[in-house]
Amino acid sequence: MNQRTLLMLGGAAILTIAAALILKPNNTTPPPAGSAELAFPNLAQRLQGAARIEVTRNADGVVVQRMGETWVLPERGNYPARPDRVRELLTGLTELRLTEPRTANPELLDRLGVNDPTQPGSTAALVRVLNAQGAPIAQLVVGRRRVRTQGNVPEAAFIRRAGENQAWLAEGRLPIDGDAGLWLDRGIAAIPRDRVLRVAIRRTDAPVLELARAGEVDAPLRVTNPAETPPLDETSLDEIGRAFESLTFVEVTADTVAHGTDIGEARFTLTDNLTLVARISRDGEAIWARFAAEGDDEATRLNARWRGWAFQIGQWKEKAFVPLLADLRRAEEPPAEAPAAAPLEEAPTAATPDLPAADAPAPAPAAPR
Repeated sequence: MNQRTLLMLGGAAILTIAAALILKPNNTTPPPAGSAELAFPNLAQRLQGAARIEVTRNADGVVVQRMGETWVLPERGNYPARPDRVRELLTGLTELRLTEPRTANPELLDRLGVNDPTQPGSTAALVRVLNAQGAPIAQLVVGRRRVRTQGNVPEAAFIRRAGENQAWLAEGRLPIDGDAGLWLDRGIAAIPRDRVLRVAIRRTDAPVLELARAGEVDAPLRVTNPAETPPLDETSLDEIGRAFESLTFVEVTADTVAHGTDIGEARFTLTDNLTLVARISRDGEAIWARFAAEGDDEATRLNARWRGWAFQIGQWKEKAFVPLLADLRRAEEPPAEAPAAAPLEEAPTAATPDLPAADAPAPAPAAPR
């Protein structure tokens, strides 16, 4: 083994040892859970002035802005963000504890995933909480998470406070999502079908279509206008009654944004003095809806959530809100094929039994000439 080979092996061994020291805990016994130093002491009090949250990871990023008592997403037309997601992140920052110091060498930070988030290929996430004047209240780079190998072990991740080179293993839960869609509460309504009494559907390209329950509340919806209809599919009729049941959206924008062409309106009359109106439009293959409610306190609560927004809903919901009569038609069953005729069996041919030679008839005598 020559000297060059020995040097190469020695260098590899040094790098391996260095990586182990960085990624594995040191020999210092970690402090008991809940007793380590807080990453941001006295943060809870300062967060009362928080006005903006920024989460950036590579090309993804989300901004959550405070408007009065509500946190909203500016890139979604100031649609409200999920309060639980905001609360989890801010609470996580206040409870984050520094349990073990790791490397402070800038050249090794990428091994823990806490290098500069703007560097190409970086997997780090930058979290910033700002006040109304734009000054930072807390800034944190979040890297790789520690994998749990046993139960009852708190969540942990490698972190680095912005402006510092020192990396830490920190305990605490930090829900870091750079996708704005994950901050949205996508629920629109959850109104059971048995509350729907009548539905009036007016499409721009078809006659009025009306449905109602005959008698009891749990009776199925039936088409009442037109009076004469082809055989209808029960499942398709039931989907109209379920239009507001577990209704969610794909995307949301301000109601002032135009979305294609209006294709119709549906008016749902429900129990408890509630009426729901859905205005449906189509933009390419996307279906958009605007909703309004009429009635008492329940209508007021629904309008507070719906007013001012346009919701992109699933394409299949077009047939629940503004179906054509043809959409409700029962699929015709293919005619039953006649069973194939059984092949005719040939009648058995009577065979002359073979006679013994002694019993064979004598040949007829030849005619005289």
